Amino acid sequence: MSWLNEQNEAVSLRIEKIPFATLAQWGYDAAEGRIRHASGKFFSIDGIRVNTNWGTVAEWDQPIINQPEIGYLGFIVKEFDGVLHFLMQAKIEPGNVNYVQLSPTLQATRSNYTQVHKGKKPRYLEYFQQAKPEQILLDQLQSEQGARFLRKRNRNIIIKVEDDIDIYENFVWLTLAQIKELMRHSNLVNMDTRTVISGIPFGQVQSQVIDFFNFLGNGKGRSSVEKAFLKSALSQEGSVHSIENIITFLTQLKSVFDLEVRKVDLKQMREWVYGEESIHHETGKYFKVIAVDVEIGNREVVQWSQPMVEPAQEGLCAFVCKEIDGLLHFAVQAKLECGNHDIIEFAPTVQCLTGNYRQTKEGALPFLEYVLHAPKEQVYFDALQSEEGGRFFREQNRNMIIIAGDEISEELPENYIWMTLNQLYTFLKFNNYLNIQARSLIAAISFV
Repeated sequence: MSWLNEQNEAVSLRIEKIPFATLAQWGYDAAEGRIRHASGKFFSIDGIRVNTNWGTVAEWDQPIINQPEIGYLGFIVKEFDGVLHFLMQAKIEPGNVNYVQLSPTLQATRSNYTQVHKGKKPRYLEYFQQAKPEQILLDQLQSEQGARFLRKRNRNIIIKVEDDIDIYENFVWLTLAQIKELMRHSNLVNMDTRTVISGIPFGQVQSQVIDFFNFLGNGKGRSSVEKAFLKSALSQEGSVHSIENIITFLTQLKSVFDLEVRKVDLKQMREWVYGEESIHHETGKYFKVIAVDVEIGNREVVQWSQPMVEPAQEGLCAFVCKEIDGLLHFAVQAKLECGNHDIIEFAPTVQCLTGNYRQTKEGALPFLEYVLHAPKEQVYFDALQSEEGGRFFREQNRNMIIIAGDEISEELPENYIWMTLNQLYTFLKFNNYLNIQARSLIAAISFV
């Protein structure tokens, strides 16, 4: 943490909100009805009209980030004295709450690493482009925020090296345990780090082996909750539902619910105001699109301007867990969001991003009141975590994991299902099953 503070102090930065008219290389394209970069690359801000039979609102308009490129979110890892270490970057993004956060070794869109911006290539890019199959420990396409991005995905990848590599001054080696410990502090570990480490598989073993391993850990400071998480992560036995049952549950929902998304001109969106300095909802709710001018000392490009999305308030994302038949299960929500690649993804038990959860009518959202009033001793994890600072302006959401008792019934509301941590890891191997809010919470789980 001292090193992070030093990195913060060492970099000069200037971030200012500006009118849309003064954006450099960006502007409203009247023919396409969107805000886009002069190169046609990076991303655009589009208007969309959504029609669905999911939920209580059947149709709405909104702006959305359209970034069809698949970028890299990648870690280089290396063993030191038999312990795997992750090469992390202290990176400033214009939207970060506290400027410097710990990001993956490589965090780059295709436009960035193909140097559309005429800047320098990202550090360590060649290691990922030249990685051999036997070096790749993890390789997944994972979705971004479904309410803000239109069908956006990134390549989450971890590669292992044996040779010594040059370490630049804003990079550092950390163990996985150190990363998870730093996540307990608000806004230190960025969203891109969290999504990559959430996908790390821990395998599966027989229950008796797990119980023996947990027995060996007695007296070493490991809590009963951490032991329960380990058993839930490694065991395929004793789950309420089989993987096949869960696939059927999700397939049924995807078959019943429709999602139609059509492009509309940003200036023709209903209930949205296209102003000189923002595109905002006429009620002031949800989020707005703004423009910023940025100057950061240690980036591939040190000065630029761009549009960003600014939230109306912080959000809340929480998993409620409960031990059922001796195995910890997660109450998982199936959630439709307008930018989802395949209609519905698995989400946390509670996910409130676009509305003010403090003003939500009592009983309107399952588990919200329970999460907000959970006793301290049942709260395993509680920290503010930033969303991706390259697109979102100072957006942070409260991330919580609650361990419930008998006060929570095994009977779940419609569109919810119990899953073990092992089952969540199984679905993480594949594309577009778990949303980024669920992955962020899974990344926070530690077994020590």
